[in-house]
Order: sequence, then C-alpha cells, then structure tokens
Amino acid sequence: MSFVNFAAFFLLTIAFLLAFLRLIKRSNQPHRISTLDRVVALDLMATLSIGFMTLYAVETQKTVFMDAAVILALIAFLGTVAFARYLEKGN
Repeated sequence: MSFVNFAAFFLLTIAFLLAFLRLIKRSNQPHRISTLDRVVALDLMATLSIGFMTLYAVETQKTVFMDAAVILALIAFLGTVAFARYLEKGN
C-alpha cells in the first residue's frame, strides 16, 4: 500500500505542476481563449488538490481532511459555475 500511495502522490504532483505551468504560460491566442485555458487549469489544480487531500486522509486515517476536500470541491464547483455564467452573460 505504501508504494501505491507514493506513486499516486508522485503522479498528482506532476499533474499539479503541469497544470500550474499551463496557468502561468502566456500564449499568442486571443484573450478569451487564454482566459478559458487559465480557468480550466485552475479548476484542474483544485481537483488535484482534492485528490491530494483525499489521498492524505486515507494514508493518515484522519477524516478532517475528507471534510476539507468536500468543502474545496463545493467551492471549486461554484467557482466554475460562476465563471460559466459570466461567460454566458458577456461583459
């Protein structure tokens, strides 16, 4: 079980770093597409953070991290819905 948890943490870390690079990377695309890319990268980072918290909760057997993961998932979902609504309405 220890090797599996280590491998999962390692893969989550790599995915988090790649998402972070996508978040800070500048592109030659139009402004709207670049903003959408950054929002998707930020949403992916939130999802990966939830994965980190869940995996850590399983490893340490502390349920408080599961509560924090659920709260972060709700906040990330609301943020995504708010941004989609903003895009739908326009400026």
